[in-house]
Amino acid sequence: MISKEYEARTGKGSKPLPQATRRRHFEFEPLSTTALILEDRPSNLPAKSVEEALRHRQEYDEMVAEAKKREIKDAHRRKKIMKERFKQEENIASAMVIWINEILPNWESTRSTRRVRELWWQGLPPSVRGKVWSLAVGNELNITPELYEIFLSRAKERWKSFGEAGTENDTEDAGVSVADREASLELIKLDISRTFPSLYIFQKGGPYHDLLHSVLGAYTCYRPDVGYVQGMSFIAAVLILNLEEPDAFIAFANLLNKPCQLAFFRVDHSMMLKYFAAFEVFFEENLPKLFHHFKTYNLTPDIYLIDWIFTLYSKSLPLDLACRVWDVFCRDGEEFLFRTGLGILRLYEDILLQMDFIHIAQFLTKLPEDITSEKLFACIASIQMQNSNKKWAQVFASLMKDSKEGDKNHSPALKC
Repeated sequence: MISKEYEARTGKGSKPLPQATRRRHFEFEPLSTTALILEDRPSNLPAKSVEEALRHRQEYDEMVAEAKKREIKDAHRRKKIMKERFKQEENIASAMVIWINEILPNWESTRSTRRVRELWWQGLPPSVRGKVWSLAVGNELNITPELYEIFLSRAKERWKSFGEAGTENDTEDAGVSVADREASLELIKLDISRTFPSLYIFQKGGPYHDLLHSVLGAYTCYRPDVGYVQGMSFIAAVLILNLEEPDAFIAFANLLNKPCQLAFFRVDHSMMLKYFAAFEVFFEENLPKLFHHFKTYNLTPDIYLIDWIFTLYSKSLPLDLACRVWDVFCRDGEEFLFRTGLGILRLYEDILLQMDFIHIAQFLTKLPEDITSEKLFACIASIQMQNSNKKWAQVFASLMKDSKEGDKNHSPALKC
């Protein structure tokens, strides 16, 4: 039996609507163009059979039901996301109060307590992030804002002198040639435009372009022995986003003076190899299957770790996630950089085990953009930085000791 609604739409059992009326009726149809399957055929074509019309009605109803299901599902998903976001914002707000009122005023006595370390692991509130980073990194170099201004002035003088043809006065410092300095300054210009390009704030004309240029230029004058190395712009940029200009420079210089960063940025091959060797000790301990898979293809840590360490993951991970990695890196030091690397490998272990050398290298060079802090930090938490009861620092110290003894044994005999 055909319903009255069907009769009204098909025109059977009642007079057909005038053409203009029918067109006007369907113009206000709230559903999609799938409603067209309920339309009558043009007069020059055979009319639908009852069975075909009923089938079309059924298909139409199924499509509407499926669309409603999707809509309800999407609404639930959006509600869940909003609920999680609201909860996260509440947690950040309450954590901010604790950091500002309890932890920061009593930094030295609270920083190493279990409560603070647990709170730190959950991620620093953006409003206190820069301050905590500064305190955690420290200022062993005793750099002052005034000293930054001095080196910035020197950098500006040199930029001016390089821009003037034939002017080469006072352009050599600590054995660094004019050509090296010019190359370093050119590289800074080039790299700034490549720094977080999707943000459009560090590129020429952007609000932070000159600021980033100033911090990097001042550093090349402060440490001419190191100069500018690709990757530095990302580190300076992250600091600039969280600190005032002089404080960003102070943190930047002290951060790059840490043993691990100094080894990488000065391209100290001997030290870099020791860091890679220590990493592989914990790689084999935590992920033996993947470790042997990499060994099969002779895929060494330098292929993917160098880029991660050089930029402290700020180029490889989404910026908000990279900042969370920085939070704990400032708490735990260099060990956390390598623990994070192992966390990434654990997160994608199943995928990597199916890949060959080329695909692994490509995958680790450009990680998926949908990586989330919850998943990554769960994997990082599962990584045990202990081998035969030795922690990272002890394993690294053993490698250093073995290297020194090896150098001693292979050194030429002294002549009397």
